[in-house]
Amino acid sequence: MDFALSDEQLAIQDMATRFAEEELKPNAEKWDEEKHFPVDVIRNSADLGLAAIYTREDVGGSGLGRLDAALIFEALSAGCTSTAAYISIHNMCCWMIDRFGSEELRHRYCPQLASMELIASYCLTEPGSGSDAASLRTKAVRDGDHYVLNGSKAFISGAGVSDVYVVMVRTGEDGPRGISTVVVEKDTPGLSFGANERKMGWNSQPTRVVNFEDCRIPAANRLGDEGEGFRFAMMGLDGGRLNIAACSLGTASAALRQALDYTNERRAFGKRLNDQQAVQFKLADMATDLEAARVLLYQAAWKLDNKTPDATRACAMAKRFVTDVGFNVVNDALQLHGGYGYLRDYPLERMLRDVRVHQILEGANEIMRVIVARDLLRDYQT
Repeated sequence: MDFALSDEQLAIQDMATRFAEEELKPNAEKWDEEKHFPVDVIRNSADLGLAAIYTREDVGGSGLGRLDAALIFEALSAGCTSTAAYISIHNMCCWMIDRFGSEELRHRYCPQLASMELIASYCLTEPGSGSDAASLRTKAVRDGDHYVLNGSKAFISGAGVSDVYVVMVRTGEDGPRGISTVVVEKDTPGLSFGANERKMGWNSQPTRVVNFEDCRIPAANRLGDEGEGFRFAMMGLDGGRLNIAACSLGTASAALRQALDYTNERRAFGKRLNDQQAVQFKLADMATDLEAARVLLYQAAWKLDNKTPDATRACAMAKRFVTDVGFNVVNDALQLHGGYGYLRDYPLERMLRDVRVHQILEGANEIMRVIVARDLLRDYQT
């Protein structure tokens, strides 16, 4: 059992760290304040191979693994949590087209997604179906060589700006077996978008409702066969959950560094804060919790790379644990700053607002517990 990263992984980590330090961190406060979606900077990440991390190389992808992706998103989120999270979503969409699309679809979309000439959004959640994703109602009715889509998707990152939408639709019976996955292009007639949502965090990316009204697309834009879409969506989310956990881990690690610096400079009761034993214990607990989270995340990514039978359970465990730890560590770092942590002059309040949603999206943490418990109890069910 070797816990050391390879030379290649260390180089990947260093490259992502430098991009975060040079391109993301200096702008994160402004993007949050102005609710600016930095598409130009996001596209710069494609030059480093970060737009199609685990997409195959024959269509322009980097051909890396899920552990490599975890290292990348951990590093990027230390610069800007919200922007790193959008890059993760784009990667999930590119991978789904590469993994499940026809050769024609792969070669039509993936090279442009890998270069970020096109950017993508993932459309599963609806106004009436969040955690109960299998009850989605957006319909795709077959009409000759086309599907006609009607319905709405909610909380869609990048909506209104993204060029490509990977959409889960109902083509058959109720429940998961009636769901298919299709690709919809931005300028398709019948596709429209709601207003940008007013959010607590993730302000450097837009979030809108996506509406389909007699939206007509080629049947050839379907990924795989009819009825396979829910399985595709869940497989996409296995990796997405690792990426969002990595974003929590990277943000919390940056928050801990902020707390270490601040408690070394700030004095109270005649000595530095980090000379107070209560503060030392808090810092030690924060560091320990982050290290435990990191090991669990990396192990889950290794399992997904190696397609172990318990990979989905491991991804759910990691997503739940790491995002909870990440939020708690950022919150503790803010607390150690006292009133200053509550001010926008410091990055802690933005970090806290950004990581909070990680406990909700890509499957709420309560649903992660359902996935883990269901797998644990499978042999006991009759």
